[in-house]
Amino acid sequence: MHAWLCETLEGVDKLRWAELPTPEPKAGEVRIAIKAASLNFPDLLTVKGQYQFKPPLPFVPGSEFAGQVEAVGEGVKHLQPGQAVACVGTAGGFATHACVNAAGVMPLPPGFDLVDAAAFGLTYGTSHHALLDRAQMRAGETVLVLGAAGGVGTAAIQIAKAAGARVIAAVSSDAKAQFCKALGTDATLNYGSGNAQAMRDAIKALTEGKGPDIVYDPVGGDLAEPVFRSIGWRGRYLVVGFAQGAIPALPLNLTLLKGASIVGVFWGDFVRREPKAAAAGMAQLSQWYREGKVKPAIDCRLPMSDVRGAYARMGTRQVQGKVVLVND
Repeated sequence: MHAWLCETLEGVDKLRWAELPTPEPKAGEVRIAIKAASLNFPDLLTVKGQYQFKPPLPFVPGSEFAGQVEAVGEGVKHLQPGQAVACVGTAGGFATHACVNAAGVMPLPPGFDLVDAAAFGLTYGTSHHALLDRAQMRAGETVLVLGAAGGVGTAAIQIAKAAGARVIAAVSSDAKAQFCKALGTDATLNYGSGNAQAMRDAIKALTEGKGPDIVYDPVGGDLAEPVFRSIGWRGRYLVVGFAQGAIPALPLNLTLLKGASIVGVFWGDFVRREPKAAAAGMAQLSQWYREGKVKPAIDCRLPMSDVRGAYARMGTRQVQGKVVLVND
């Protein structure tokens, strides 16, 4: 097998494409022949030691992948060789094979494309948990999605629309705005100029002065305060991540003035702490996938050996949807 090894926390340039012995699954594990793995923002942080999850060195990065079960360890009864599966929330995806705990492997229903599956669990699971669980979104509400052209943003657009919301996609370029329109968003907002007052004016105009009911924010940084100042009465501001880099400090008096809530979203811990609720959410998402209501937007497919190209593509902030690495 081949895998990208992270042996130091000096970033993607220090990753090494290595030939390794193909591992045998231990008790409770399965070996997966990886078809595809997607790149997520936490993968950028993990190889620099900047993410909450810090695997011991050396490790193989890649937290989301899909493929076929190749071998099962002792005690594994619910998975069989040849079965199509997906795996989220661990390491090991940027490789040709991986041995993982069978309890964290999700069997895929018939017809679920493996490339789609590799780009599905984390972003759609996060967005479903954020909008329908944490924000308790209702049909007819208005959702403002920041960073709407990215992986979690595109998932949030589709999920909000599937659940009957009106969606405003906030993006940094006209090209991304057109991309989001093709995904079904009701309106777009370009914040590329960086002008906070112009952004507030646009939000006011697009919501007829009421402000959005829900803000979905995976961006953070200097966008947060002007957007929170624009939120509607009883609004819910979903803190999903900080792709811009800076963690904002919001004036807490704004929550009082708006009767609004700041709501944290950490899907990984939600899955660990509330597995039944998380499984129910994934079941609904799988049903929506079968019905054509949600489908991952794939920015590009690159060979697994080109992981540096994938990281570089994400680093340009021009990604529309998900970058996926594939093993031919």
